Amino acid sequence: MTDRIELRLTDANAGCACCAAPSNTETAVHDDSAVTSEVLVDGMTCSHCASSVSEELGAVDGVESVTVDLNAGGTSRVTIRSTAPVDPAAVKAAVEEAGYALATSQP
Repeated sequence: MTDRIELRLTDANAGCACCAAPSNTETAVHDDSAVTSEVLVDGMTCSHCASSVSEELGAVDGVESVTVDLNAGGTSRVTIRSTAPVDPAAVKAAVEEAGYALATSQP
């Protein structure tokens, strides 16, 4: 007989069941001289998805922090703070490396 271990994971917003909260993922420290830009990303369903995108974008040169406003299963808003404007091709490549795609239009 095997004992069951309750992990207390919940399925919020009918997203992925591997994790449900928190919906925002943020990395790094903010600087007052930072440049802020936003992109829309399709397909993220959970905080693990948001963490993957944050990690890839955080590795782009000049990026200081990444914040994901997760809309599970829809289009999520990603805010990028950087020391200088970030190359859009580098942002697109980082999002795709994480396994997602930039949205083609506003939600």
